[in-house]
Amino acid sequence: MALIATNGGPAPNDRGAVLFDFGGTLDADGLRWSVRFHEAYAAGGGQLGADAFEALFRASDRALETVPGIRGLGFRVMLETQAGLLRTLLPDGAAIDPGAMANRVHEQAIQIVARNRPLLEALQPRFRLGIISNFTGNLGICLTELGIRDLFEIVTDSAVLGFAKPDARPFTHTIEALGLPPQATWMVGDNFEADIRPGAKLGMQTVWITPAQRPLPPGCVPTARIASLTELPGVLAPATLPPRDPSACTA
Repeated sequence: MALIATNGGPAPNDRGAVLFDFGGTLDADGLRWSVRFHEAYAAGGGQLGADAFEALFRASDRALETVPGIRGLGFRVMLETQAGLLRTLLPDGAAIDPGAMANRVHEQAIQIVARNRPLLEALQPRFRLGIISNFTGNLGICLTELGIRDLFEIVTDSAVLGFAKPDARPFTHTIEALGLPPQATWMVGDNFEADIRPGAKLGMQTVWITPAQRPLPPGCVPTARIASLTELPGVLAPATLPPRDPSACTA
């Protein structure tokens, strides 16, 4: 079983790498799927608050992992499947249109991914690009459907690898496959505990993509913080990587 999918032949190792989370990072500006699904649910008349919805969304995540054939599902069908699972868990699910909920999330993601593609294309001459994502075994199929799979030299899907972030193994597995030291790589993600803290502990440069009003968690300082992926080229503009302070993330 292939743990990592790669594109093309070996790339020169003198380029650093920029590694991305997927959900909330490449398909949204720092808003995780649960937040976007809740917005779509509320727009359809749902009454449950964000905290209560979050718990049910996590339950739908776990259920999604066990759906027969999940590893063959594309992006749109996967969103529809999760919306259907959510409908069975929500106390007012009978009044919710799962198709409309999935459609809203899908349209938002399509718009952001289309906006981000030229940005990623512009980074390719300078950096080797990859993805490290907690996913359900079908990330490559979803990326292909979204039209961006060809941009990434390496894709690590936690369900295929067998380890999920914040475990260090998805990170070390990916950077070792690229033949790069952690200090020559950037990790860009929206989940501070799954993306930023473990990446920084390994010595990677980190970029936290998150709404401006979100407070910085204690014990860790990312290399940079951005509110939109459109700000990333400015962070990566210097020709050399900034020095990495190993004590920046201690907890």
